[in-house]
Parts: sequence; structure tokens; C-alpha cells
Amino acid sequence: MSDGITGLAGVVVWTSHERFQAMRRFYLETIGLPVRSDRADFVSFQWGTPPRDVRLTISVHARVQGAAGDPLRIMVNLGVDDIHAVAARLVASGVDFSRPPEEEPWGGWIATFHDPDGNVVQLLQPTG
Repeated sequence: MSDGITGLAGVVVWTSHERFQAMRRFYLETIGLPVRSDRADFVSFQWGTPPRDVRLTISVHARVQGAAGDPLRIMVNLGVDDIHAVAARLVASGVDFSRPPEEEPWGGWIATFHDPDGNVVQLLQPTG
């Protein structure tokens, strides 16, 4: 067993009780992320299998109110194989991209949009 950090286990995006259902619907229905657990005031998405799985969780925190006060503080990057196909599907579902898919100088592709709380979300298609 290693005594060091072995990877990213997950990210939690906190929201208010009043905004939770909009956030849940966005990540679950609009984006279509793979659900691990779905309960009142908590939804978790998972990729991979333990112990190397990664989770994105949307949950209610009593001290969080309203939209994100500083939406650039954190950015959720979602990996994709075909950024143009995923972006087109999301646009058809009503997602408004602030930056449509474009190639980066390092060779990968990104596209940027916001979730219902105003958090920055980005599609990321790395180079082969």
C-alpha cells in the first residue's frame, strides 16, 4: 500500500436546497452522466470501478445559498471522445455554450458552458 495520493477520487459541487432539483436534472438528464447514487438532496455520478473510480457529486449544503458567487473558482472538466457530437447533443437539449468546441494550442479540444448554479463546466477531448 502506498502512503501517497493515488489519484482524484471525486469532486463535490454544493448547492442550496432550492436549487438542487435544477442541478440534479441538468447533470442527470441534460448532460446524461452515469448515476451511482440518487437520493433526496444528493446525486452522485461514477466512472470506473473501485478503487480507481472517480465521482462527481451534487449535494445540498445548508451554508450554500443562491448561484455560485465566483464561478471561475472551480471548473468541472468532463472527458469526451467526440466533442462535436456531445456539444451538438447538449445544444439540442438547450445548453448555451460560452465557448463552442475549439482546438487548443496543445492539441486537445475544449468547449465551455455553465450549469444552473453558474459553475463553469467544460468538455475536454484530449489528443490521442
